[in-house]
Amino acid sequence: MDYTYKKIAVGGTFDKFHKGHEELIRTAFRLSEKVLIGITSDEFAAHKSHDVESCEKRIAKVKEVVNDYDNFYEIKRIDDAMGTADFDPELDAIVVSEETEESAVYINQIRKSNGLNLLDIVVIEWILAADNVPISSTRIRKGEITQDGVLLTEE
Repeated sequence: MDYTYKKIAVGGTFDKFHKGHEELIRTAFRLSEKVLIGITSDEFAAHKSHDVESCEKRIAKVKEVVNDYDNFYEIKRIDDAMGTADFDPELDAIVVSEETEESAVYINQIRKSNGLNLLDIVVIEWILAADNVPISSTRIRKGEITQDGVLLTEE
């Protein structure tokens, strides 16, 4: 298969794993020979304003999805928003959601100051729930929707 990139990064907390997360990962595997997946460590996730599933549980869920692909992949625990994307010279691109695009722009600023190639930024569109509002871990946590975007509460 001919891939657009040699090595691509995707990262996040991947809490309450949902269809949006699946699309991030699917896009990375479709575009690149190698995929680097950064998953926030328990320590980094502890800075969020809500409880997050354990890193082990989140990694296990991601592994369930990536095992469907033949591409080489690596999963790394990350302790900040950049993971290794700001200094990995092998990276060609990064996959982000509309919500996290600014982080990728910032990573490119750091890469430029480090004398590295700028990453192509691949932005996926929101994956919408049945009510045409984006699926998010927050909405799942609140009991509004399922991981597949099915509504659980009345508007």
